[in-house]
Amino acid sequence: MITISEIFGPTIQGEGASIGEPTVFVRTGGCDFRCSWCDTLHAVDRKNRHLWNDMSAEEVFAEVEKLSGGLPMLVTLSGGNPATQNLAPLIALGKAKGYRFAMETQGSVAAEWFSMLDNLTLSPKPPSSKMRFDAIRFDTALMMAGDSVQTTMKIVIADEADFQWAEEMKALYPQLPLYLQACNPQVEGEPDQAELAAQMRALVDRVIAKRWFDVRVLPQLHVYLWGNETGV
Repeated sequence: MITISEIFGPTIQGEGASIGEPTVFVRTGGCDFRCSWCDTLHAVDRKNRHLWNDMSAEEVFAEVEKLSGGLPMLVTLSGGNPATQNLAPLIALGKAKGYRFAMETQGSVAAEWFSMLDNLTLSPKPPSSKMRFDAIRFDTALMMAGDSVQTTMKIVIADEADFQWAEEMKALYPQLPLYLQACNPQVEGEPDQAELAAQMRALVDRVIAKRWFDVRVLPQLHVYLWGNETGV
């Protein structure tokens, strides 16, 4: 069984390497992290467990097919931390019908089924998250994906310490395309769009000053379009 927080879409991917691409989201419930600025507490905090559903892979994929109208498309596996659950049966069902699968995880948990993905975003958490980075676990997750999976690294930037940490990670993993994302510190209510834009401009200025011409700086597009709503 898979613990599901929500399944929704089609919508567009709001961040990372697939930003703007139409997708159906499968958001699992539960996470081994509790980041200080987490924007998906409804899928992380176990006090919301009564809102989650335990579903078979067949039931999850049936909902994906219903939402997509049976047309193969990108399915985004999110959370919480989707890596904490066995999603291999779901991916196998979808692949058999032409669906593609992308997943974002912090790299704290590794599984052999990572190699079944089409796209993997490893998003290690910076100092502002108050979570500890484990290089051995991160490297294991990277190894499990292998060379056939398009793997990228995305780091959320909230302050200068995060930027300096991103510089260290960039040096440690030069083979991974790097995406930097300005942090949305207001995770409840309507976000301050002017503040988000100011943070984006500041991050762009830092990247250009560093002459990091191989890095992509992206906003959370869904936050600009829908604020902090869930299921969009």
